[in-house]
Amino acid sequence: MDLPSGTLYVVATPIGNLEDMTPRAVRVLREAALVACEDTRRTGRLLQAHQIATPTTSYFEHNERWKGDRILRALREGRDVALVSDAGTPGISDPGYRLVRDARAEGIAVVPVPGPSAVVSALSVSGLPTDRFLFVGFLPARAASRRQSLQELAAERHTLVLYEAPTRVVATLTDILETWGDRDAFLCREATKVHEEYVKASVRALRDLLAARAEVRGEVVLVVEGAPEPTAADGDVETVYASLAAGGLTRREAVKETARRLGLPAREVYRRVLGREDE
Repeated sequence: MDLPSGTLYVVATPIGNLEDMTPRAVRVLREAALVACEDTRRTGRLLQAHQIATPTTSYFEHNERWKGDRILRALREGRDVALVSDAGTPGISDPGYRLVRDARAEGIAVVPVPGPSAVVSALSVSGLPTDRFLFVGFLPARAASRRQSLQELAAERHTLVLYEAPTRVVATLTDILETWGDRDAFLCREATKVHEEYVKASVRALRDLLAARAEVRGEVVLVVEGAPEPTAADGDVETVYASLAAGGLTRREAVKETARRLGLPAREVYRRVLGREDE
């Protein structure tokens, strides 16, 4: 008779402070037959800190296909597996969701063990609206692709949460400023760690703050206000643009400010306004 399948536990781990480990997470990691993790050395330090001796196996973006097959085999054989990421909740901007998808496709039980999440942690202390938000994750590394993605998000009215590498955060804030305008924003850097930093300011102020540093270090989460609701006073695109241009703004400045006020992608304003100018 076939043995019942094991359970895949999706275990959230601390994003910095080891005291954020929940008692349930410790118990599940101890009782599992195997811990699947992005970096065995990093997870090994976490397990050692909590006196957990469960074997580990790597599972990351470049080995997820063949390693995922081995993990699924262990689950089929009736062994419980705990899935963790380097920090926070697995499956958020890491390949963990693929293992969850494949396990569910085979009818294997998948159970969450809730805990820390950088997205929710940053959002909860940002002071920006939390009733509806959009998790953007990492934007493309290449400048042109990043700006294109930002253009596509320009009209999004919900609060936006982004991850960014410290080496690109100034460039990203510059692109946000030029594409979305100078909105309210929040910087969450190195959350729960020794040098944690939380700053509420405008996009421009955050960009200038970080640009003045010789180097930006650590994990970065940006929370940015959504596009403003258009008001009757704003009028249509042509009216707003004409008013701004008459006020002395350059064509480019007027387009960007019109897009910001009306919550439209700048390319749409270009199409609807500058196309007419060229006629």
